[in-house]
Amino acid sequence: MTPIWLKHTAAGIELSLYCQPGAKLTKVVGTHDGHLKVSLQAPALENKANAALLLWLSKQLRVPQKQVHLISGQASRHKRVEIWGPISAEQVAIALKP
Repeated sequence: MTPIWLKHTAAGIELSLYCQPGAKLTKVVGTHDGHLKVSLQAPALENKANAALLLWLSKQLRVPQKQVHLISGQASRHKRVEIWGPISAEQVAIALKP
């Protein structure tokens, strides 16, 4: 069963995330209101948290960083990220399991 925070799109896989910047560690901490909740070590200043999120996701999912794209939520805690490339929804769900 596919989690509510993950869906297929025409281009790849879309993640619905709730991010908390300024944490001690970058990690998945659970779910929040239908979103995957991620704590980010980077502060929410000068786009550092968004850059850290995209880099962390590319490493966790083992895809090149250019295949991880922020769709919306540039200045919000609620973010939508799209993943392109040869990765299945099941692989994403396992790699980001809360």
